[in-house]
Order: sequence, then structure tokens, then C-alpha cells
Amino acid sequence: MRRDASRAGRGSDKPGGRRERIGPMGRNRIKIDLLIHDLKVPLSVIEAGLVSMLTREEKYGPLTDKQKKVLKRVLRNTRRTITLVNDALELGRSREGRLNLTSFQLSNLIEQSLVEIFDYADSNTAERIRACKDLRTLKAELARKGLKLDIEEPLWCRQYTLDQPKVTQILRNLLTNALKYKRNEVRLWIGEEDGFLCISVRDDGEGIPEMYHERIFECYFQMDQTGSCPVRGHGLGLAGVLILVEDMGGTLTLESGQGRGAEFSVKIPLAPPRS
Repeated sequence: MRRDASRAGRGSDKPGGRRERIGPMGRNRIKIDLLIHDLKVPLSVIEAGLVSMLTREEKYGPLTDKQKKVLKRVLRNTRRTITLVNDALELGRSREGRLNLTSFQLSNLIEQSLVEIFDYADSNTAERIRACKDLRTLKAELARKGLKLDIEEPLWCRQYTLDQPKVTQILRNLLTNALKYKRNEVRLWIGEEDGFLCISVRDDGEGIPEMYHERIFECYFQMDQTGSCPVRGHGLGLAGVLILVEDMGGTLTLESGQGRGAEFSVKIPLAPPRS
């Protein structure tokens, strides 16, 4: 069953699908964004302190291998938290319809997303991804982790002008979910069709029954624990992805069924949407 999440049950009072900000809700949003923003300073101080301890032994004294291992783990998780803070701020900007267009090479965006995903749970794989010198080597490394990367060399090296933080967040969320629910393999396909950048992420897990195809995009929704499928909760992940995709003028579709895995497909226009 294929479902276009971008159009299902989505109302709007403004042209182009943008949401009106209601007074009290808007004020609460500002308060939340301010609190999130204020987290960046202490997190940056923690990150700088950890880096200094790990790289300036002449000042702080030598560390044992076990101490280095613990500090590196704390540093990875601190950087992960900084990424989550930036993601939350990006989601807030997206709700206001703001686009921050920058030029980037697609390979850099994909590698950055992959490193962020694996750095959280498997730092050794993240380091090997960083060390990959070409697409062939990267594909081989990812295959060992059950991730099949399907992209052509010319596209891999191509420059794009899009909202890079939004595209990165979309790719990272979809891949994280797929890797969490896969049985054996996840397939990531990236291509270009009819003026759109297309991203498809497919897992071979239990799938999502049709009755949940709309609700899976609601914040904090979890599938019924009494059913035959395992609990599949996405928190803000898919809800956030949908907002980011829509505010770039794109679409998000789901194709899945019970026992058949799940495939999420994103199409992002290469020309920015009109205000």
C-alpha cells in the first residue's frame, strides 16, 4: 500500500501549505526555542573541555587507554546532543517557512549523515566511513553493516544548492529508523528525476500495517502493542521529517504492509519553492 503522507489530512490556511502561527502557541514556541538555543553554550563548553583534555596532555597530564575511551564516548554523546539541539532549532525555523540555501557536494552530505548515525552507537564504523577515499570503498564498508548504498558516481560528485541542514536531518532520521527496524538489510537509493532530488530508504523489517499509515507521522505515536507487529515508535522523527520535506516544497510517501518492510520516499524540488 502506497501512501502520500504529504497530502494526507494536512490542512493549511496559507498558500503553499505553510501553517499560521496562533498567538499563544507562537509565544510558547519562542520560549521553547530560546531554551533549546541556550543549551548550546554549556554543551559547547563541555565539548571544548573534553577535546582539550584529550589533545593537551602536556597541560592536563597523561591519560590511560581506559580514560581516553570513556572521554571519547562522552565527547561523541556531547556532539550527538549538540546535533539534536541544532535539529530542534532547524525544525522551528522550518515551521516558519525559512530556507537557508547553500551549495554543497552530495557526497559530503551523505558521508556527514552516515558518520553522525554510526558515531552514536558504533564509533569504529564511523571512523572507517571517514577513512573511505571513494564511493566503491564506502559502499563495501556500508554493506558490511547491512546498508546498501545505491547511487551513481556522477550524482555522488554533483553540486546542489538546497537547504543542507534540512536535507541532512531528513536523511539521518529516515536511515536511523530503517536501521533500527531492519531484519538484514537497508537500501538507500538516491537519484534525480524530473527536477527533483529523490531519496528512498527501504528496510526489510516487519513493515507498517495500512491502518497506521497516517498516524505514523504523528508526534510520539507508537503502533499498537497488542497487534502482531512489534511496537514501532518514531517519536518526533517522522513528524519532523514531514515538516522539513513540506517546507522545502517536497513530498514524502510511504509504501509498506505488514511483514513486507517499509519504504519511505522523499522528493525535493531542485528549484526552491516560491514564498
